[in-house]
Amino acid sequence: MLTRCALTLVMTLSMMAPALAGDAVFRDVRYSGDDGGPAVDATQYRNPVVAGFYPDPSAIRVGDDFYLVTSTFGYFPGLPVFHSTDLVSWTQVGNAIHRPDQINYGEKEELTRGLFAATLAHHDGTFYIANTCFYCDRGNFVVTAKDPAGPWSDPIWLGVSGIDPSLFFDDDGSAWVVHNDVPDGKLRYDGHRAIWLQRFDFGKRERVGERLLLVDGGADPATNPEHIEGPHVFKHDGWYYLTAAEGGTGEQHAQMVWRSRALTGPYVPSPSNPSLTQRDLNPARPDPVTSTGHAQFVKLKDGTWWAVFLATRPYRGNQYNLGRETFLLPVTWKDGWPVILPRGERVPMVVQRPDLPRNPQPLPTSGPMAWTERFDAPTLPLSWMTLHPPQTRWYTTGKAGLTITPGTMPLGAFGTAPGQPSYLAHRLQHHKATLETTLASFAPVEGELAGLALLQNEYGHYVLGVERDAQGLAVSLYRRSSREGAKTGDRLARIPLDGKQGPVSLRFRLDGPRLEADYAMASGEWKPVATGLDASLLSVETAGGFIGNTFGPYAVRR
Repeated sequence: MLTRCALTLVMTLSMMAPALAGDAVFRDVRYSGDDGGPAVDATQYRNPVVAGFYPDPSAIRVGDDFYLVTSTFGYFPGLPVFHSTDLVSWTQVGNAIHRPDQINYGEKEELTRGLFAATLAHHDGTFYIANTCFYCDRGNFVVTAKDPAGPWSDPIWLGVSGIDPSLFFDDDGSAWVVHNDVPDGKLRYDGHRAIWLQRFDFGKRERVGERLLLVDGGADPATNPEHIEGPHVFKHDGWYYLTAAEGGTGEQHAQMVWRSRALTGPYVPSPSNPSLTQRDLNPARPDPVTSTGHAQFVKLKDGTWWAVFLATRPYRGNQYNLGRETFLLPVTWKDGWPVILPRGERVPMVVQRPDLPRNPQPLPTSGPMAWTERFDAPTLPLSWMTLHPPQTRWYTTGKAGLTITPGTMPLGAFGTAPGQPSYLAHRLQHHKATLETTLASFAPVEGELAGLALLQNEYGHYVLGVERDAQGLAVSLYRRSSREGAKTGDRLARIPLDGKQGPVSLRFRLDGPRLEADYAMASGEWKPVATGLDASLLSVETAGGFIGNTFGPYAVRR
């Protein structure tokens, strides 16, 4: 029986009706998760509002509707777009990067490259998403759509350097790009960055005039603030407000605010800065929320203000596997300055909902949830991803479920050569949850494996699968935990199987830093493959980078 406090990754393998040699046919994936926490009533919501690897949130209001986009880095499709009518209950409606030829991720780039922080805007009936393609193609770009569900345009290249572009449309209709970049002249310290403003003509697709320096260093340059980034400009009560994060995206992350009577400046920092941070709190506090920042402010029709931002939920020290998640808090105004959270206060996990009609939500994005995916549609569901856009067709979906042809690139070799692993990924959204998948058929030749992967990146992942090696058919568990390790991973366990026997079920159980691996030859008759495994190897602190765990079906020819 599944419990509220278990994360289980289960795969059932049928040897009774094999497909073509080597093809792995997955019938479905089932997920259930619950991290516990305080209860909520009908007037409240739970943070984060979009759990799991959904970082760098950008949200806007268009009439009675709200739209949200987050980062995806090396995953495809990229930049998921969500819709809501209450700011709390979000439903994915599309992906802004949804065609393999829409943008070039780079053939040999790590998973932490790719599509960085995206920003939504809406003007005169058109939706805009500004984004950085890091280490690929030509840097900063914009895609557009009349419907946020898509289709989205090919990139419009902005020709500005740096990262984190954001669009602002002034009252006269002019479009401006505000973005991070290095300052002019010599860097005063490591992490010295600046915020710049550049006008852009979308009709001519070209920059207009000179770019202008808005902020050099950060809110208090004398303190040498590091990595000011994620800027946004909005207008309120005759003032132009600039908001940006500084301190890096780790525990020193903080959100700052400036304002000016003119769009081009000069901008004065808020005396209430930072508008949001958790960096001053006791690191030993229970159930911490850390790394808060990269916020965007949203004004409701009733005049109230809210902010979406990223934060993390460590389970031990600064270890977390879920990545940076999307949180929501109300904004208060004090003497003309917006404050998300007074300094020294903890991010609340339960908050009063905005005064808006509740939005129906087919699938929760936070709190307890359960779903089943049968892959019976002609295309993948919106929330499933690959590592970079597929260049060859190695999977199919349909009435039979999901069929994957094993690829020749193991997960640990991704980014070292052109190509991609045969891996379909879904974001892990709980420290404690249950995932089940049924592999309807698999008849491997020697050197082939099919199973389930749990992935932080190329250098940190577990794979539990059925393979055929020189000794025969077996359940095997592999782990890669460093840049120096074998790209195929180290085999931690091998349990021989009788190929004539019936279904084989495989299971991972995660509970924060703890991971268990099991198998069963009959329903419910679980036997251990390995116990006491260290899931913290999949944390950002250990594996590196700044993304979150994904899991999913995987097949490889070694």
